[in-house]
Amino acid sequence: MNYRETLDWMFTQLPMYQRQGPSAYKIDLYNTIQLATYLGNPEKQFKSIHVAGTNGKGSTSHMLASVLQEAGYKVGLYTSPHLKDFRERIRINGIKIPEEYVIDFVSEHQSYFESNHLSFFEMTVGMAFQYFASSQVDIAVIEVGLGGRLDSTNIIIPEVAVITNIGLDHTRFLGNTLEEIAAEKAGIIKNSIPVVVGRTTPETKAVFKQKAQECDSELHFAIDYNGKIYPSDLQGNYQKENIRTALQTISLLQKKGWKINKKAIEKGLGNVVVNTGLLGRWQVIQQTPKVVCDTAHNPDGLLTVLKQVSEEKYDHLHIVLGVVNDKDLQSILPLFPVDATYYFAKPDIPRGLEAKKLRKEALAFYLTGEDYESVKEAYMAALQRAKDEDLMYVGGSTFVVAEII
Repeated sequence: MNYRETLDWMFTQLPMYQRQGPSAYKIDLYNTIQLATYLGNPEKQFKSIHVAGTNGKGSTSHMLASVLQEAGYKVGLYTSPHLKDFRERIRINGIKIPEEYVIDFVSEHQSYFESNHLSFFEMTVGMAFQYFASSQVDIAVIEVGLGGRLDSTNIIIPEVAVITNIGLDHTRFLGNTLEEIAAEKAGIIKNSIPVVVGRTTPETKAVFKQKAQECDSELHFAIDYNGKIYPSDLQGNYQKENIRTALQTISLLQKKGWKINKKAIEKGLGNVVVNTGLLGRWQVIQQTPKVVCDTAHNPDGLLTVLKQVSEEKYDHLHIVLGVVNDKDLQSILPLFPVDATYYFAKPDIPRGLEAKKLRKEALAFYLTGEDYESVKEAYMAALQRAKDEDLMYVGGSTFVVAEII
């Protein structure tokens, strides 16, 4: 198989949750543990940082990888989902895993994957860990896919565990309350391994304190970080919170003997996009008219991003909006401004919600506009209508953003 055929096999025979939805989701570490044993336990051959959270875990992971890279380390970075190319998920010092490695890994182990009915995510985690081990990285930043306790990445013993924040998302799998979701995320806390927690609420803070106590783990909160705050090239207002979380994590790494000086921290946070290739976080596509896209897709993330939209200066606001079909529209649509023109579109994936249905649901919240056959068509229509002094926001789903960047 060539690269495209290899990906097609991974996506279709063993579907990926982000595209397919609940039918592709597996909450079980058994397959991952067996796969790791089969591969020779590559996860034990490199140091790591484990990052979970409802929002901000991707940005925080990229910040940490960028700083460690500037400090002179060979740094693996595993994140999900990807926006344009599967290889975005697995990088070393910002360079994507080679197509040939993806092809060879799947070809060599395909019969094992098939006979053991591995999921897309299980295969991908195995690939990442094997690639990092064979490449002899000094450390890898590993982002949790979904949840924490039963996520396939949760077989590593990291230097530090990081939990960015807790919000209501993926409730059918993780629980319907902040406490229940926090308990799932707290599953990445390991015995005697320090943990950094970003934003908390009274409910989630109690969960983290109890879990850390059970594991005899040092618990640190980002809000308690009292060192210098460095700026980042990531422009979203919400990144201030992620910067503090990353800096608290770096301070713990320094205490454990990792050589990370102030210059590496400053350069690392200032060059996240260049060093790691991060896309879709308050990304400005063009300036006239100003077009901003962001992958925020749950209430917690959208509330923060839409607040920043409201603080922008513009004559009129145009919003290209698309969502997946299992999104709780009653929780997100009220967050969107009424005084905007909407361009509703269906993301080009099986889970994409039909644009006509989204438009109908949005009308109940006084959000008005037209529906379009595709994200690209909606985006082009908005560009044609927007004047130089207007603002365009593109979002609602990672997949909407992926289609326009």
